[in-house]
Amino acid sequence: MTEQTDEKTGDSAWLGTLLVVVAIALVLAGLVAYYAFTTQPTPVRIGVLLVAVALGVGVFALAPLGRTTWAFALGARVELRKMVWPTARDTRVTTVIVFVFVVVLGAFFWVVDWLLAYGTRHLLGTGT
Repeated sequence: MTEQTDEKTGDSAWLGTLLVVVAIALVLAGLVAYYAFTTQPTPVRIGVLLVAVALGVGVFALAPLGRTTWAFALGARVELRKMVWPTARDTRVTTVIVFVFVVVLGAFFWVVDWLLAYGTRHLLGTGT
């Protein structure tokens, strides 16, 4: 049986998995500690939770999956900066168009429903 390694970093696959499991365990331990030690003052419980989460994030950052996630977040941030937001006028015009279409289609489907109901009542001989 051969051990798989990451071509970019040389990390073994089991080590990366172990780091992710340890990171999750640290965060869960912080949550359990927060709810288990209800006799402790709230600031202490919150501090323990924050330390556990920080340790979990730190361990996750060491894993190959953590590095990949961080690279993805940086790339997404770059792409977000390229995004062009509509002007306030464009937003208002689009909103008005959507409302007009909702009213027109609502009226259209009301008329279609009314005609189908009238036709059904007429064919079945029910109602007046």
